[in-house]
Amino acid sequence: MEGFNNSRVSEFVLLGLTDSTELQIFFFVVFSILYLITMLGNCLILLTVISTPHLHSPMYLLLSNLSVIDMCLSSFATPKMIVGFLPQHNTISFEGCISQIFFLHLFTGTEIVLLISMSFDRYIAICKPLHYSIIMNQRVCVGLVVTSWTVGFLHTTSQLAFTLYLPFCGPNIVDSFFCDLPLVIQLACIDTYILGIFMISTSGVIALISFLLLLTSYIIILTTVKKHSSAGSSKALSTCTAHFIVVLMFFGPCIFIYVWPSTNFLVDKVLSVFYTIFTPLLNPLIYTLRNQEVKISMKKKIHYQYFNLGKTAPQYPVQ
Repeated sequence: MEGFNNSRVSEFVLLGLTDSTELQIFFFVVFSILYLITMLGNCLILLTVISTPHLHSPMYLLLSNLSVIDMCLSSFATPKMIVGFLPQHNTISFEGCISQIFFLHLFTGTEIVLLISMSFDRYIAICKPLHYSIIMNQRVCVGLVVTSWTVGFLHTTSQLAFTLYLPFCGPNIVDSFFCDLPLVIQLACIDTYILGIFMISTSGVIALISFLLLLTSYIIILTTVKKHSSAGSSKALSTCTAHFIVVLMFFGPCIFIYVWPSTNFLVDKVLSVFYTIFTPLLNPLIYTLRNQEVKISMKKKIHYQYFNLGKTAPQYPVQ
């Protein structure tokens, strides 16, 4: 806590996405709707997986954890950004700013490892189907989830290990809608070149390597499916393409922002919106709602809850 006491800055000013009043009202409405849809969609997926016994498999356990991370990633800054569109609500305390940095790197670091775990799960299921139940058992799946959160925590701890003790004596203006490390460390009263290099090596390079690993896994999966089935190749290509779009939307901004942290362009704000708002919204659509088994289970749950409010439960044909 000594780092907080030594800081001369008690709060930061977040400039947000725009200073236009008309655009602020528009963004307030749009992002409020997107945030609500994101939370409801991921919540519905999580409840469906938990309450449906036949979905208690490694793949769906990883998907449910992805929904949890997406809700967290969407909540660490979006509510504050929405409130920031209102007059006189564009400041954040020093402690709140540090908390945003902590949770940002915790959730993004965790999601990176979880996406790699999901890719590994699909690789085993498609390329080694006879060994899937042995390799991807419940213990391994739980281990992957625990590992993802552990790596995320270690990553964010390493990012803040030195940031907490930097002297912030002004200015205190952050040109974004949330506090992020590349922008905040530029406000320190000392030379942060070494810290910037450390940040690049632990965030930008890790994101780049993870992206290349995921790209390689998708290529291997598609190559394997194409060799065995031309019919399955088309379906796998469609699925992998959809997955890759989300991966690109998540990793692309991370790689750009953290590999070139000294830049300060409007495009950085736009890219930040992608992995904090749009990616958590698209993940349930791409990874889960395209899955027929999950869609059927969700429809049954919704119908059951509707008819359970005083109506007779509907009859479903035997699949």
